[in-house]
Amino acid sequence: MTTTHMKAIVQTDPQDRRSLELREVEVPKLRSGEVLVKVQAAGVNRGDILQTMGAYPPPPGASEILGLEAAGTIADAGDTNWEVGTKVGCLLAGGGYAEYVAVPQGQLLPVPEGFSVEETAAVVEVACTVWSNLGIEAGLHEGQRVLIHGGGGGVGTFAIQVAKALGAEVAVTAGSQEKLDRCRELGADILINYKEHDFVEELKGSCDVILDIIGAKYLEKNMKCLAKDGKLIIIGMQGGTKAEINLGAMLPKRLTIQGTTVRARDLEDKARIVAGTVENVWPMLEDGRVKHALHATYPLADAAQAHTALDSGEVTGTCRLSQRGYDADEMLDVVIGIEGAKRNRHGTTDFFHTHLRKQRGLRGKRGNKAVIKEALINRLGRNTLYCEGEARQAIIGCACG
Repeated sequence: MTTTHMKAIVQTDPQDRRSLELREVEVPKLRSGEVLVKVQAAGVNRGDILQTMGAYPPPPGASEILGLEAAGTIADAGDTNWEVGTKVGCLLAGGGYAEYVAVPQGQLLPVPEGFSVEETAAVVEVACTVWSNLGIEAGLHEGQRVLIHGGGGGVGTFAIQVAKALGAEVAVTAGSQEKLDRCRELGADILINYKEHDFVEELKGSCDVILDIIGAKYLEKNMKCLAKDGKLIIIGMQGGTKAEINLGAMLPKRLTIQGTTVRARDLEDKARIVAGTVENVWPMLEDGRVKHALHATYPLADAAQAHTALDSGEVTGTCRLSQRGYDADEMLDVVIGIEGAKRNRHGTTDFFHTHLRKQRGLRGKRGNKAVIKEALINRLGRNTLYCEGEARQAIIGCACG
Protein backbone atom coordinates (compact mmCIF):
# COMPACT_ATOMS: atom_id res chain seq x y z
CA MET A 1 0.00 0.00 0.00
CA THR A 2 1.42 3.40 -1.01
CA THR A 3 -0.84 5.70 1.04
CA THR A 4 1.19 7.45 3.75
CA HIS A 5 -1.44 9.74 5.33
CA MET A 6 -5.05 9.33 6.42
CA LYS A 7 -7.88 11.13 8.15
CA ALA A 8 -8.38 10.47 11.85
CA ILE A 9 -10.14 12.02 14.82
CA VAL A 10 -7.71 14.02 16.95
CA GLN A 11 -8.42 15.61 20.33
CA THR A 12 -6.99 19.08 19.76
CA ASP A 13 -7.35 20.33 23.36
CA PRO A 14 -6.62 17.90 26.23
CA GLN A 15 -8.76 20.07 28.52
CA ASP A 16 -11.79 19.93 26.21
CA ARG A 17 -13.16 16.41 25.76
CA ARG A 18 -15.36 17.53 22.86
CA SER A 19 -12.47 19.03 20.84
CA LEU A 20 -12.55 16.07 18.45
CA GLU A 21 -11.61 17.11 14.93
CA LEU A 22 -10.92 15.25 11.72
CA ARG A 23 -7.24 15.82 10.92
CA GLU A 24 -4.60 14.36 8.61
CA VAL A 25 -2.15 12.02 10.34
CA GLU A 26 0.31 9.35 9.28
CA VAL A 27 -0.91 5.87 8.44
CA PRO A 28 0.27 3.50 11.20
CA LYS A 29 3.35 1.41 10.47
CA LEU A 30 2.91 -2.33 10.85
CA ARG A 31 4.80 -4.37 13.39
CA SER A 32 5.40 -8.09 13.05
CA GLY A 33 2.14 -10.03 13.35
CA GLU A 34 -0.06 -7.05 12.47
CA VAL A 35 -2.30 -6.27 9.49
CA LEU A 36 -3.47 -2.89 8.24
CA VAL A 37 -7.25 -2.58 8.04
CA LYS A 38 -9.07 0.04 5.99
CA VAL A 39 -11.80 1.04 8.42
CA GLN A 40 -15.39 1.18 7.26
CA ALA A 41 -16.92 1.84 10.69
CA ALA A 42 -15.90 2.04 14.35
CA GLY A 43 -17.78 1.48 17.59
CA VAL A 44 -18.18 4.22 20.21
CA ASN A 45 -17.57 3.15 23.80
CA ARG A 46 -17.54 4.77 27.21
CA GLY A 47 -13.83 4.00 27.37
CA ASP A 48 -13.37 6.46 24.50
CA ILE A 49 -15.07 9.18 26.53
CA LEU A 50 -12.93 8.39 29.57
CA GLN A 51 -9.82 8.68 27.40
CA THR A 52 -10.82 12.19 26.29
CA MET A 53 -11.06 13.07 30.01
CA GLY A 54 -7.57 11.75 30.69
CA ALA A 55 -8.95 8.94 32.84
CA TYR A 56 -8.34 5.93 30.57
CA PRO A 57 -5.08 6.29 28.63
CA PRO A 58 -4.08 3.71 26.02
CA PRO A 59 -1.57 1.03 27.09
CA PRO A 60 2.12 1.71 26.33
CA GLY A 61 2.82 1.34 22.63
CA ALA A 62 -0.83 1.55 21.59
CA SER A 63 -2.24 4.20 19.27
CA GLU A 64 -3.21 7.49 20.91
CA ILE A 65 -6.16 7.72 18.50
CA LEU A 66 -9.54 6.88 20.04
CA GLY A 67 -11.44 3.72 19.14
CA LEU A 68 -11.51 0.31 20.82
CA GLU A 69 -13.25 -1.55 17.98
CA ALA A 70 -13.66 -1.27 14.24
CA ALA A 71 -14.45 -3.25 11.12
CA GLY A 72 -13.32 -3.03 7.52
CA THR A 73 -11.15 -4.80 4.96
CA ILE A 74 -7.50 -5.82 5.16
CA ALA A 75 -5.43 -3.42 3.05
CA ASP A 76 -1.99 -4.81 3.94
CA ALA A 77 -1.47 -8.28 5.40
CA GLY A 78 2.07 -7.56 6.59
CA ASP A 79 3.97 -10.74 7.46
CA THR A 80 0.79 -12.66 8.36
CA ASN A 81 -1.11 -15.26 6.33
CA TRP A 82 -4.26 -13.14 6.09
CA GLU A 83 -5.42 -12.17 2.60
CA VAL A 84 -5.76 -8.59 1.42
CA GLY A 85 -9.44 -7.75 0.91
CA THR A 86 -10.74 -9.97 3.73
CA LYS A 87 -13.55 -8.36 5.70
CA VAL A 88 -12.86 -8.38 9.44
CA GLY A 89 -13.86 -7.03 12.81
CA CYS A 90 -11.09 -5.67 15.04
CA LEU A 91 -10.58 -5.61 18.81
CA LEU A 92 -8.30 -2.65 19.49
CA ALA A 93 -6.29 -0.96 22.23
CA GLY A 94 -6.83 2.25 20.23
CA GLY A 95 -6.88 3.66 16.71
CA GLY A 96 -10.41 2.88 15.48
CA TYR A 97 -11.47 6.50 14.81
CA ALA A 98 -9.42 6.63 11.60
CA GLU A 99 -9.32 5.56 7.97
CA TYR A 100 -6.73 2.87 8.70
CA VAL A 101 -5.74 0.94 11.81
CA ALA A 102 -2.98 -1.58 12.59
CA VAL A 103 -4.36 -4.72 14.25
CA PRO A 104 -2.55 -7.71 15.83
CA GLN A 105 -3.70 -10.76 13.89
CA GLY A 106 -4.98 -12.46 17.04
CA GLN A 107 -7.49 -9.63 17.47
CA LEU A 108 -9.17 -10.06 14.09
CA LEU A 109 -12.64 -11.58 13.94
CA PRO A 110 -14.66 -12.76 10.94
CA VAL A 111 -17.80 -10.84 10.06
CA PRO A 112 -20.69 -12.90 11.51
CA GLU A 113 -22.88 -14.57 8.91
CA GLY A 114 -25.78 -12.29 8.06
CA PHE A 115 -24.04 -9.18 9.40
CA SER A 116 -22.65 -6.25 7.43
CA VAL A 117 -19.18 -4.87 8.05
CA GLU A 118 -20.71 -1.75 9.62
CA GLU A 119 -22.86 -3.82 11.98
CA THR A 120 -19.80 -5.79 13.05
CA ALA A 121 -17.94 -2.61 13.99
CA ALA A 122 -20.14 -1.97 17.04
CA VAL A 123 -20.34 -5.63 18.14
CA VAL A 124 -16.70 -6.61 18.69
CA GLU A 125 -15.86 -4.77 21.92
CA VAL A 126 -19.16 -5.47 23.64
CA ALA A 127 -19.11 -9.15 22.64
CA CYS A 128 -15.54 -9.64 23.88
CA THR A 129 -16.31 -7.74 27.09
CA VAL A 130 -19.43 -9.74 27.85
CA TRP A 131 -17.98 -13.12 27.00
CA SER A 132 -14.68 -12.55 28.83
CA ASN A 133 -16.59 -11.64 32.00
CA LEU A 134 -19.76 -13.74 31.99
CA GLY A 135 -18.41 -16.70 30.06
CA ILE A 136 -14.74 -16.93 31.00
CA GLU A 137 -14.35 -15.22 34.39
CA ALA A 138 -17.76 -15.93 35.95
CA GLY A 139 -18.50 -19.22 34.20
CA LEU A 140 -22.18 -18.29 34.11
CA HIS A 141 -24.38 -21.31 33.47
CA GLU A 142 -27.95 -22.56 33.42
CA GLY A 143 -29.93 -22.09 36.59
CA GLN A 144 -27.87 -19.23 37.99
CA ARG A 145 -29.10 -15.68 38.62
CA VAL A 146 -27.08 -12.77 37.25
CA LEU A 147 -27.57 -9.09 38.07
CA ILE A 148 -26.58 -6.72 35.27
CA HIS A 149 -26.23 -3.06 36.16
CA GLY A 150 -26.84 -0.57 33.35
CA GLY A 151 -29.14 -2.98 31.57
CA GLY A 152 -30.08 -0.44 28.90
CA GLY A 153 -26.52 0.34 27.80
CA GLY A 154 -24.40 -1.30 25.14
CA VAL A 155 -22.85 -3.87 27.46
CA GLY A 156 -26.10 -4.38 29.36
CA THR A 157 -28.32 -5.06 26.35
CA PHE A 158 -25.79 -7.53 24.99
CA ALA A 159 -25.14 -9.20 28.34
CA ILE A 160 -28.86 -9.80 28.92
CA GLN A 161 -29.11 -11.81 25.74
CA VAL A 162 -25.92 -13.81 26.25
CA ALA A 163 -26.97 -14.64 29.81
CA LYS A 164 -30.38 -15.82 28.63
CA ALA A 165 -28.77 -17.90 25.89
CA LEU A 166 -26.66 -19.56 28.62
CA GLY A 167 -29.83 -20.40 30.55
CA ALA A 168 -29.46 -17.90 33.41
CA GLU A 169 -32.13 -15.84 35.15
CA VAL A 170 -31.43 -12.15 34.53
CA ALA A 171 -32.04 -9.19 36.82
CA VAL A 172 -31.24 -5.68 35.59
CA THR A 173 -31.11 -2.14 36.88
CA ALA A 174 -31.76 0.90 34.69
CA GLY A 175 -32.82 4.49 35.21
CA SER A 176 -35.97 4.79 33.11
CA GLN A 177 -39.07 2.81 32.23
CA GLU A 178 -38.16 3.04 28.57
CA LYS A 179 -34.86 1.29 29.19
CA LEU A 180 -36.48 -1.31 31.43
CA ASP A 181 -39.05 -2.03 28.73
CA ARG A 182 -36.21 -2.60 26.29
CA CYS A 183 -34.51 -4.92 28.78
CA ARG A 184 -37.75 -6.91 29.08
CA GLU A 185 -37.92 -7.24 25.30
CA LEU A 186 -34.39 -8.66 25.32
CA GLY A 187 -35.31 -11.29 27.92
CA ALA A 188 -34.62 -9.77 31.35
CA ASP A 189 -36.68 -11.43 34.09
CA ILE A 190 -36.38 -8.94 36.97
CA LEU A 191 -36.56 -5.19 36.20
CA ILE A 192 -35.49 -2.58 38.75
CA ASN A 193 -35.52 1.20 38.32
CA TYR A 194 -32.61 2.20 40.56
CA LYS A 195 -33.98 5.75 40.83
CA GLU A 196 -37.17 4.51 42.45
CA HIS A 197 -36.26 1.24 44.21
CA ASP A 198 -33.38 -0.21 46.20
CA PHE A 199 -32.22 -3.25 44.28
CA VAL A 200 -30.91 -4.82 47.50
CA GLU A 201 -34.47 -5.19 48.83
CA GLU A 202 -35.39 -7.25 45.79
CA LEU A 203 -32.21 -9.30 45.38
CA LYS A 204 -30.51 -9.64 48.76
CA GLY A 205 -28.47 -12.85 48.97
CA SER A 206 -29.78 -14.25 45.68
CA CYS A 207 -27.30 -13.41 42.92
CA ASP A 208 -24.67 -15.88 41.75
CA VAL A 209 -23.00 -13.32 39.47
CA ILE A 210 -23.10 -9.52 39.28
CA LEU A 211 -21.78 -7.59 36.28
CA ASP A 212 -21.16 -4.06 37.51
CA ILE A 213 -20.32 -0.87 35.62
CA ILE A 214 -20.71 1.44 38.64
CA GLY A 215 -17.86 0.52 40.97
CA ALA A 216 -17.37 2.07 44.40
CA LYS A 217 -20.89 3.45 44.87
CA TYR A 218 -22.44 0.00 44.53
CA LEU A 219 -19.80 -2.15 46.24
CA GLU A 220 -21.55 -2.60 49.59
CA LYS A 221 -24.97 -3.12 47.99
CA ASN A 222 -23.57 -5.62 45.50
CA MET A 223 -22.00 -7.66 48.28
CA LYS A 224 -25.37 -7.82 50.02
CA CYS A 225 -26.99 -9.11 46.83
CA LEU A 226 -24.50 -11.94 46.30
CA ALA A 227 -25.40 -15.49 47.27
CA LYS A 228 -22.84 -17.82 48.85
CA ASP A 229 -19.86 -18.37 46.52
CA GLY A 230 -21.14 -15.42 44.46
CA LYS A 231 -18.92 -13.47 42.07
CA LEU A 232 -18.89 -9.70 41.64
CA ILE A 233 -17.18 -8.61 38.44
CA ILE A 234 -16.50 -4.88 38.19
CA ILE A 235 -15.93 -3.56 34.68
CA GLY A 236 -16.60 0.16 35.19
CA MET A 237 -16.13 2.99 37.64
CA GLN A 238 -19.00 5.36 36.87
CA GLY A 239 -19.76 5.54 40.60
CA GLY A 240 -16.22 6.15 41.82
CA THR A 241 -12.98 4.25 42.42
CA LYS A 242 -12.59 3.98 46.19
CA ALA A 243 -14.72 2.08 48.72
CA GLU A 244 -14.27 0.02 51.88
CA ILE A 245 -14.76 -3.75 51.91
CA ASN A 246 -16.30 -5.41 54.94
CA LEU A 247 -14.30 -8.63 55.12
CA GLY A 248 -16.66 -9.83 57.83
CA ALA A 249 -19.43 -9.92 55.22
CA MET A 250 -17.21 -11.30 52.47
CA LEU A 251 -15.46 -14.27 54.07
CA PRO A 252 -18.41 -16.25 55.48
CA LYS A 253 -20.15 -16.19 52.09
CA ARG A 254 -16.90 -17.02 50.22
CA LEU A 255 -17.44 -14.11 47.85
CA THR A 256 -15.19 -13.28 44.91
CA ILE A 257 -14.68 -9.67 43.84
CA GLN A 258 -12.84 -9.17 40.57
CA GLY A 259 -12.00 -6.13 38.50
CA THR A 260 -11.38 -6.60 34.78
CA THR A 261 -10.68 -4.71 31.58
CA VAL A 262 -10.05 -6.01 28.09
CA ARG A 263 -7.88 -3.12 26.88
CA ALA A 264 -4.94 -3.60 29.25
CA ARG A 265 -4.52 -7.33 28.65
CA ASP A 266 -1.52 -8.67 26.75
CA LEU A 267 -1.77 -9.85 23.15
CA GLU A 268 -1.99 -13.53 24.03
CA ASP A 269 -4.82 -12.95 26.49
CA LYS A 270 -6.74 -10.81 24.01
CA ALA A 271 -6.29 -13.47 21.33
CA ARG A 272 -7.72 -16.04 23.76
CA ILE A 273 -10.74 -13.83 24.44
CA VAL A 274 -11.29 -13.18 20.74
CA ALA A 275 -11.14 -16.89 19.94
CA GLY A 276 -13.58 -17.68 22.73
CA THR A 277 -15.94 -14.93 21.59
CA VAL A 278 -15.97 -16.18 17.99
CA GLU A 279 -16.52 -19.76 19.16
CA ASN A 280 -19.28 -19.03 21.66
CA VAL A 281 -20.94 -15.69 20.86
CA TRP A 282 -20.76 -15.52 17.06
CA PRO A 283 -23.15 -18.53 16.75
CA MET A 284 -25.59 -16.69 19.04
CA LEU A 285 -25.49 -13.68 16.71
CA GLU A 286 -25.82 -15.78 13.58
CA ASP A 287 -28.83 -17.78 14.76
CA GLY A 288 -30.59 -14.79 16.30
CA ARG A 289 -30.36 -15.69 19.98
CA VAL A 290 -28.44 -12.44 20.44
CA LYS A 291 -29.39 -9.33 18.49
CA HIS A 292 -27.27 -6.25 18.24
CA ALA A 293 -28.95 -3.19 19.78
CA LEU A 294 -27.70 -0.21 17.73
CA HIS A 295 -28.85 3.20 18.91
CA ALA A 296 -27.43 5.48 16.18
CA THR A 297 -24.79 5.87 13.46
CA TYR A 298 -22.72 9.06 13.05
CA PRO A 299 -20.22 10.12 10.40
CA LEU A 300 -16.61 9.90 11.61
CA ALA A 301 -16.38 13.70 11.51
CA ASP A 302 -19.19 13.88 14.10
CA ALA A 303 -17.38 11.88 16.78
CA ALA A 304 -17.96 14.66 19.31
CA GLN A 305 -21.72 14.45 18.70
CA ALA A 306 -21.64 10.69 19.22
CA HIS A 307 -19.86 11.22 22.54
CA THR A 308 -22.47 13.80 23.56
CA ALA A 309 -25.23 11.31 22.83
CA LEU A 310 -23.53 8.54 24.80
CA ASP A 311 -22.92 10.92 27.70
CA SER A 312 -26.56 12.02 27.78
CA GLY A 313 -27.79 8.78 29.30
CA GLU A 314 -30.46 8.56 26.60
CA VAL A 315 -28.71 5.88 24.57
CA THR A 316 -30.12 2.36 24.60
CA GLY A 317 -27.62 0.01 22.99
CA THR A 318 -24.50 1.13 21.15
CA CYS A 319 -23.37 3.91 18.80
CA ARG A 320 -20.99 3.69 15.87
CA LEU A 321 -19.03 5.97 13.57
CA SER A 322 -19.13 5.45 9.82
CA GLN A 323 -16.73 6.57 7.13
CA ARG A 324 -19.79 7.64 5.17
CA GLY A 325 -22.27 10.37 6.10
CA TYR A 326 -25.98 10.23 6.94
CA ASP A 327 -28.47 9.41 4.26
CA ALA A 328 -31.90 11.03 4.23
CA ASP A 329 -33.52 8.02 5.87
CA GLU A 330 -31.24 8.40 8.92
CA MET A 331 -31.10 12.17 9.33
CA LEU A 332 -34.13 12.82 11.48
CA ASP A 333 -33.37 10.14 14.07
CA VAL A 334 -29.74 11.27 14.23
CA VAL A 335 -30.47 14.96 14.74
CA ILE A 336 -33.13 14.26 17.34
CA GLY A 337 -30.90 11.70 19.05
CA ILE A 338 -27.86 13.95 19.49
CA GLU A 339 -29.81 16.63 21.31
CA GLY A 340 -29.84 14.61 24.53
CA ALA A 341 -32.82 16.71 25.57
CA LYS A 342 -35.77 15.52 27.58
CA ARG A 343 -38.51 14.28 25.28
CA ASN A 344 -41.79 16.17 25.30
CA ARG A 345 -45.24 14.57 25.21
CA HIS A 346 -44.87 13.93 21.48
CA GLY A 347 -41.70 11.88 22.09
CA THR A 348 -39.54 14.46 20.31
CA THR A 349 -37.17 17.25 21.32
CA ASP A 350 -37.50 21.01 21.28
CA PHE A 351 -35.30 21.02 18.18
CA PHE A 352 -37.97 19.09 16.31
CA HIS A 353 -40.72 21.51 17.27
CA THR A 354 -38.67 24.67 16.71
CA HIS A 355 -37.36 23.79 13.27
CA LEU A 356 -40.01 21.50 11.88
CA ARG A 357 -43.43 22.16 13.35
CA LYS A 358 -43.28 25.91 13.97
CA GLN A 359 -41.47 26.98 10.81
CA ARG A 360 -43.92 25.23 8.58
CA GLY A 361 -46.96 25.27 10.80
CA LEU A 362 -47.12 21.50 10.85
CA ARG A 363 -49.99 20.08 12.86
CA GLY A 364 -51.13 16.67 13.99
CA LYS A 365 -50.04 13.74 11.88
CA ARG A 366 -47.98 15.91 9.55
CA GLY A 367 -45.71 16.72 12.47
CA ASN A 368 -44.65 13.18 13.23
CA LYS A 369 -41.21 11.77 12.51
CA ALA A 370 -42.30 9.29 9.87
CA VAL A 371 -43.92 11.99 7.72
CA ILE A 372 -40.95 14.34 7.97
CA LYS A 373 -38.53 11.53 7.21
CA GLU A 374 -40.47 10.60 4.09
CA ALA A 375 -40.44 14.25 3.03
CA LEU A 376 -36.66 14.26 3.41
CA ILE A 377 -36.29 11.13 1.32
CA ASN A 378 -38.58 12.50 -1.41
CA ARG A 379 -36.73 15.82 -1.47
CA LEU A 380 -33.13 14.65 -1.12
CA GLY A 381 -33.00 11.04 -2.24
CA ARG A 382 -31.80 8.08 -0.25
CA ASN A 383 -28.19 8.24 -1.43
CA THR A 384 -27.36 11.79 -0.35
CA LEU A 385 -24.76 11.80 2.46
CA TYR A 386 -24.28 14.57 5.01
CA CYS A 387 -22.32 15.28 8.15
CA GLU A 388 -24.31 16.27 11.24
CA GLY A 389 -24.34 20.03 10.61
CA GLU A 390 -25.44 19.56 7.01
CA ALA A 391 -28.13 17.12 8.16
CA ARG A 392 -29.60 19.79 10.42
CA GLN A 393 -29.70 22.32 7.61
CA ALA A 394 -31.27 19.81 5.22
CA ILE A 395 -34.04 19.07 7.70
CA ILE A 396 -34.67 22.75 8.34
CA GLY A 397 -34.75 23.39 4.61
CA CYS A 398 -37.21 20.57 4.08
CA ALA A 399 -39.47 21.87 6.85
CA CYS A 400 -39.42 25.35 5.36
CA GLY A 401 -40.44 24.01 1.98
